[in-house]
Amino acid sequence: MNKEVKGILISLLGAVAVSNVYIFSKAALQEIHLAQFGFYWFGLGIIWNLLYSLKGRKIKTIRSLKPKTAWVLIAIGLLEVGGTTLFFTSIQIVENPAIVSFLANFNPFFITFLGIVILKEKFGKYEIAGIIFTLAGAFLISFKGNTDMSKFLVQGTEYVFASALLFGLAAIIAKKNIMTVDPVILSISRSVFLFTFSFIMLCIYCKSFMIPSSAALNIVIGSLLGPFLTVFASYLSLKYIGAGKASIVRSSRSFFVLLGAYLYFDTLPYDYQIMGGILTIAGVILISLGNMFRNRKLQKTRVNS
Repeated sequence: MNKEVKGILISLLGAVAVSNVYIFSKAALQEIHLAQFGFYWFGLGIIWNLLYSLKGRKIKTIRSLKPKTAWVLIAIGLLEVGGTTLFFTSIQIVENPAIVSFLANFNPFFITFLGIVILKEKFGKYEIAGIIFTLAGAFLISFKGNTDMSKFLVQGTEYVFASALLFGLAAIIAKKNIMTVDPVILSISRSVFLFTFSFIMLCIYCKSFMIPSSAALNIVIGSLLGPFLTVFASYLSLKYIGAGKASIVRSSRSFFVLLGAYLYFDTLPYDYQIMGGILTIAGVILISLGNMFRNRKLQKTRVNS
């Protein structure tokens, strides 16, 4: 199996895994507080990651981490705390998790925008078209059908946009350092930061450590798919394929979430919201294609020079 096929399959595995995260997290958050959810969700995520790292003897790489790498992990960890908290808040508030999934396609938009602002990257017609499609799609998904500005957007969608911005920053930092930090270490570090934050919030809100068995089951399944498999697959895919191709494959998760939400919660978004979701996916594909074509052009220029 060549590297490109392997990377695409790993990225597709991550897309399927993360689609289930929307479903199982929504089910659990209907029964328990966000702090309780995070404590067990990311606590189990640490366990799954440690078991895998011990088997592969990757835990030893922690000892050889350089101070610069440690600061990278701290920066990503803090951004992930903010982004993940906002993300699961939106999952809890928004009635249909498919809407959150469609809006999460805003992440490539922010990665492209931040790449222009921070990394001084240039963008072409594909990225411009992708940005327009993404913005149009996000508007359709978020629109509540009311001209009153206080009720203009679906409640909770603002949290998705804020989380996408923070995830975009984390993705840029991770991409710049993916060759020096093992994906398992990135995944463990993320879970540790989020678990610690959840524990602090659990104490502040004085919530019980006891949760219903149904919520616990959803957390066990979701944490295996989320903090471990999804994050690990996302980071690992970047070793085999570019971020553009990985982003295109991961955008397919929205359709899995749409199907899962219908089967699990017997609910579907409005037709115009589904159309908006398709537009955001088209935007992701166009932005990713633009990045891919630009990278190929740069590589040819370097070879010719």
